[in-house]
Amino acid sequence: MNQLILGDNLEVLKKIESETVDMIYLDPPFFSNQNYEVIWGDKGEIRSFQDRWSGGIEHYIAWLKERVEQMHRILKQTGSIFLHCDWHANAYIRVDILDKIFGYSNYISEIVWKRTTAHNTTSKKLGVLVDTIYWYSKSSKFIFYPPRAIAHDEKYLKNQYKFIDKNGRKYRLHSIERNPALGIRPNLIYKYKNYTPKFGWMMELEKLMQFDKDNKLHWNTKGKPQRKIFLDEVEKPILGNLWDDISNVQSSKEKIGYPTQKPEKLLERIIKMSTNENDLILDPFIGGGTTIAVTEKLNRKWLGIDQSVQAVKVTDLRLQKDLNLFSQPYVVQLHKYDYDELRNRKAFEFETWIIEQFDGIPNKKQHGDFGIDGKTKENRPIQVKRSDNIGRNVIDNFKSAIERFDKTLYNKNIADKKPIGFIIAFSFGRGAVAEVARLKNKENIIIELVPVSEIVPIALKPKLTVTFNDLGTDNKKLRKIEFIAKAESESGIEFFAWNWKFNQEKGFSPEILLDKKGKQTYKFKAGSHKIAIKVIDTEGLENIEIINLTVNGKVKQTD
Repeated sequence: MNQLILGDNLEVLKKIESETVDMIYLDPPFFSNQNYEVIWGDKGEIRSFQDRWSGGIEHYIAWLKERVEQMHRILKQTGSIFLHCDWHANAYIRVDILDKIFGYSNYISEIVWKRTTAHNTTSKKLGVLVDTIYWYSKSSKFIFYPPRAIAHDEKYLKNQYKFIDKNGRKYRLHSIERNPALGIRPNLIYKYKNYTPKFGWMMELEKLMQFDKDNKLHWNTKGKPQRKIFLDEVEKPILGNLWDDISNVQSSKEKIGYPTQKPEKLLERIIKMSTNENDLILDPFIGGGTTIAVTEKLNRKWLGIDQSVQAVKVTDLRLQKDLNLFSQPYVVQLHKYDYDELRNRKAFEFETWIIEQFDGIPNKKQHGDFGIDGKTKENRPIQVKRSDNIGRNVIDNFKSAIERFDKTLYNKNIADKKPIGFIIAFSFGRGAVAEVARLKNKENIIIELVPVSEIVPIALKPKLTVTFNDLGTDNKKLRKIEFIAKAESESGIEFFAWNWKFNQEKGFSPEILLDKKGKQTYKFKAGSHKIAIKVIDTEGLENIEIINLTVNGKVKQTD
């Protein structure tokens, strides 16, 4: 399943099976030694910044190299890697990392992306306008579909496509007479609408008639035809390694407030030219989430990793914003799990998941299992209770079920002084704890009580309250309202996100992804409005508040 994983990508990469990934795009933090490289500012990102900067260029290369080594291992033989970097370290990255790990013979191209235009500078050097994207393959079997430019060259259009038909379609004219240098073709010499070319036509009569029928012939005043070549039917030119037709996001609607955010068209081109639908794409430094968002739109599988809580959750919110019927399911793996989310999962889904986390084997069937939900690798039964304060009756019933399920194994475990089974729950009441102790002391029967928190780390989601102030109407009779979000969490608050036109069926689709202060102003027309606000804490856990507002003569909250 598609995954967003919070954590050190080196540790995550080590756990991925070899040769399972089709393409890797990575945009690691540049070797700039500047504070602006700390973008999100949360603990994970700061720790990563300090790790790579604890000692010069050699340390930076070593830090990146051990990660690329793992990427090479997990990449398929038909796969490619695209490493995005800038002038600070691109030479070192190619020679000391990519050539050594992937091999000089698997170097495909150095893509030069012009990300900005020339600007004034007071330093004694030329302004840096480009980034480098190194493209290497795992082998000669790599996938490649030649990329095309987004648009035709303006000078080319002006010189070539000088005509416009009645429907507004631009076209140019092309001869359909045979070139005299090629000689006469007798079978292509025929009269059409009182015109016969001296050396013959370039096509047979049926094709010429079809062009005429499709309004693709232009007749001059002397009755000589030429073919119309319409611009909208001509493919864009194939690109080389200089990509200067994709602008950065600084003035586009894509901008989310992430300083080094890459444009979607850049990732779309890379993905389309190196993968097929349903291929698995990995981004080990997800940053602003562009790779994942584009991969999802292009119907590829994906895996995203980042050490920053904000990077993971902003990417999660971008995916939620574009959610539709064709969206693929995905999971967000954080350092801690939301207690409420786990408690409210579907029972069988939770049982299967927690038993796997316990390194056990869940039952595939849901009925006729004597109340036993799985087993350990030593065949000891496991029962799961998706609740708190488990009572003594659960212990009694579980003991009886184990005895009926496998009497021989039950007696053997007692004789060996090993647990006869395990009960997993969120918490256990005094009666259950006392009965387990009595069984062990009086009857040598051991039942292990395992809190969920001992298997996976759990935390409570942040608390959230939202108030508002009516600021009156503007000259367009729109009601201006100020919203103030206040949140509490033991770990601390990272940011807020806002959805001004919340739809319960479509889910949370934020217009504002990254609000650090929790204060926003919005203008409303008269009528009913539903607003949703999310808060994200430093563990990545979230809470949502939904407000129903009625805007008429007065503004009032209806629930």
